[in-house]
Amino acid sequence: MRFPFTPSKNLPFDAVGFGLNAVDHLIVVPEYPAFDVKMRLLEHEQGAGGQTASAMVALQRLGLRTSYAGRFGSDAEGKFGLAAIKAEGVDLEFAEVIADARNQIAFIVIDARSGERTIIWDRDDRLAYHAAEAPIALAARGSVLHLDAHDPPACARMAQAARAAGGIISADIDNIYDGLPALLPLIDILIVSKDFPHRLTGISDERTSLVELKARYGCAIVGMTLGKRGAILYCEDQFLESPAFAVPGGCRDTTGAGDAFHAGFIYGLLRGDDIATSLRLANATAALKCRSLGARSSLPTENELNEFLKSVP
Repeated sequence: MRFPFTPSKNLPFDAVGFGLNAVDHLIVVPEYPAFDVKMRLLEHEQGAGGQTASAMVALQRLGLRTSYAGRFGSDAEGKFGLAAIKAEGVDLEFAEVIADARNQIAFIVIDARSGERTIIWDRDDRLAYHAAEAPIALAARGSVLHLDAHDPPACARMAQAARAAGGIISADIDNIYDGLPALLPLIDILIVSKDFPHRLTGISDERTSLVELKARYGCAIVGMTLGKRGAILYCEDQFLESPAFAVPGGCRDTTGAGDAFHAGFIYGLLRGDDIATSLRLANATAALKCRSLGARSSLPTENELNEFLKSVP
């Protein structure tokens, strides 16, 4: 099945992103601790993350031209996160540093036995965008605008500007925020976490909930990521499913896998693949973002992705 839209060409960027960045503290423990105990950790790693920022870094590593707009704190974590994205070659013309604000952070406790996570996070309110503050000049500069739907009124302005310029709007959403219903009809590619459709529609059956999402909001493609089961999409009255790939070396941390999934899917769209191939690329990119215990988490390059796909059925 082909995509029901064609990316614009001859723009400054292949993809532009507007949304979150964060600094993650990944803490691997032998097992998830019970209440009121002390436990020695197995690993600790600090890394730059955030849904949209990570997706732009992933696309940059896959050989595309990207730009990221978001707000960083002026603290040490903000400086670390900004430097990490800049080092990847992502354009940051529309990124901002907010004086005296703390950067978004997350402490991610990972059970070494299963890779299951508990995420404890905080975001300084001063990093939020009001609608009038949305950097709409960036929205028209990319073939695809990717959002994570934090600050929905600002995201809606970005989506409107991108749509007016002929852009394709992609969204990665895992929570329901104030103002979200006004944003969703502006999304072309809506791929969400597995629990989101049920929470939004009240429908527990996965396929039925996706049909309802599409009926309510008119997105051209709706879908959900399903962890070890891969992902399922609904487009033009058809369902497409793609299984997850086994993680080389065994998976012990899925942090950032969803961000990588979205990057892989957008990568397929922009290089002219069909939807099924793009879904396979998405799952492969997510698998390579996961890591085995003792190995550093990493987003794949284009060559690494292609070599991985050659090695699997």
